[in-house]
Amino acid sequence: MARTHGKDTVITLGGDDLSEFCNTSELTRSADTHDITGYGKTAHVFQGGLRNGTASMGGIYDNSETAGPRAVIEPLVGTTVELIRQIEGAGAGKPQDKVDAVVTQYVETSPVADMVTWTADLQLSDDIDTTPQAGS
Repeated sequence: MARTHGKDTVITLGGDDLSEFCNTSELTRSADTHDITGYGKTAHVFQGGLRNGTASMGGIYDNSETAGPRAVIEPLVGTTVELIRQIEGAGAGKPQDKVDAVVTQYVETSPVADMVTWTADLQLSDDIDTTPQAGS
């Protein structure tokens, strides 16, 4: 079993590479469940339903006018854009998750004794394409 270091993660949102501004990202997959329990049962019976998911990312704030997280993400709040997350970095055959997502929240946090940070939350929209990365 090979282990992978998170430092190689590549993350793009709406075609903009945010990797250098990120130090955390998460992609959560979930699904609806439906209670189909009938009379006479002593325990619930469930059936799976539609898949769902969320994504989040965050890092140290950067005030770059065109490439920083504020410049890229803040205008995207409320819109649907493509999210690409390459957890092992870029390269042919490496895993990649690609999905449309609604940017639901962008937050900047200013602690008195530390760096300004940012986070963004996204609601996945439709299936995640998990096709490995193609060669260059």
